[in-house]
Amino acid sequence: MFDKILIANRGEIALRILRAAKELGIATVAVHSTADADAMHVRLADESVCIGPPAARDSYLNIPSIIAACEITGADAVHPGYGFLSENARFAEVLAHHNIGFIGPKAEHIRIMGDKIEAKRTAKRLGIPCVPGSEGGVTDPDEAKRVAAEIGYPVLVKAASGGGGRGMKVARSESELEQALDMARTEAKAAFGDDAVYLEKYLTKPRHIEVQILGDGKGHAVHLAERDCSLQRRHQKVWEEGGSPALNEAMRAEIGGICANAMRELGYLGAGTIEFLYEDGRFYFIEMNTRIQVEHPVTEMITGIDLVNEQIRVAAGGGLSVAQEDIKVEGHAIECRINAEHPSTFRPSPGLITYFHPPGGLGVRVDSAAFQGYRIPSNYDSLIGKLIVHGRTRNECLMRLRRALDEFVVDGIDTTLPLFRTLVRNADVQNGLYDIHWLEGFLAREELNGVETRR
Repeated sequence: MFDKILIANRGEIALRILRAAKELGIATVAVHSTADADAMHVRLADESVCIGPPAARDSYLNIPSIIAACEITGADAVHPGYGFLSENARFAEVLAHHNIGFIGPKAEHIRIMGDKIEAKRTAKRLGIPCVPGSEGGVTDPDEAKRVAAEIGYPVLVKAASGGGGRGMKVARSESELEQALDMARTEAKAAFGDDAVYLEKYLTKPRHIEVQILGDGKGHAVHLAERDCSLQRRHQKVWEEGGSPALNEAMRAEIGGICANAMRELGYLGAGTIEFLYEDGRFYFIEMNTRIQVEHPVTEMITGIDLVNEQIRVAAGGGLSVAQEDIKVEGHAIECRINAEHPSTFRPSPGLITYFHPPGGLGVRVDSAAFQGYRIPSNYDSLIGKLIVHGRTRNECLMRLRRALDEFVVDGIDTTLPLFRTLVRNADVQNGLYDIHWLEGFLAREELNGVETRR
């Protein structure tokens, strides 16, 4: 097992990793920018090192500074969390060159799955069902028209690199395709430095369902059921739940088994998430995230398995603590991402938190590094916390979530709490009748107008 872990991240995920490490008896090192000198993960870690100014490229993305922090503190492993360097294959290789453990997948798997074209080829080879589309990148408009005609309109032009909905454009007819191709390539180049794009069939009313997997890198892998992440805004997840209201036990076992078998064949190491679009009873692979997910607490609540603990265990060369037959899904869990944003315009709202009262009680978990008197910097993602609730049934879970949201108070800044108080009372959400486009339509109808805006 590792003796000391450096956490190359910030915010609630840094705190989450710190807690898992402490429960394993492992010393922790927090790195931070000057903007995060007063952050909670810095306060609670055994040691801390300032690695640069506020800009992420000069601190949390600065590989030499992180390596230096490991050498100064004697950390023998790094956990990257999510975002920042978590899916950077070069970072994993540099750590290995310095004999520092990387608590994540093998660099080759990060590289394969980070390129969506290569990821799709690999998924097909491993028997994972995929969305119909081009076999590789598409640059020529005539080639794009030929592929689109084969798979049928509408089609989605997607960036081969990156994520978060950037570099994605829909073409509903041939007349729209060339412009969509140009716009996607331009956006992809600006966001990721790579203008490679490919084409996929655009599904009209799919759900976004992802399967959590764990592997030990030695040919053993398990799945931990699915999460439904269909409530999205601009391709960004807002609300996640497990299991999906759209799946039954047989469907869960089938797609989970396919994913676990694929990861065994790949020799995958650590935690990963295989993401699908689901429509008319069929699953279509879209991508794989080779890291811990923001929404991982949903899976922890329904399985009782500490995913970060498992990441650390297998990265240190140990085996998984559970076999597939040991994993049982019990009850239902929902996570709401609480952002420092205006609840209807989604305008960022950094600033001083003057009052912070998180909810509690049976089945309620709050993952947050925020506190009263904390000043949210404007330099980073606006996520300030996650509210996760668990119930024996989905209905009990919804009622518990409603109660917890009404208890949650954050003053001094705008947050998205009022949005969730509205969603949890909506009939479609209560009945699980939504797809990946539902929330955009809901917001377009301005159904938040007049909603009580207490923070």
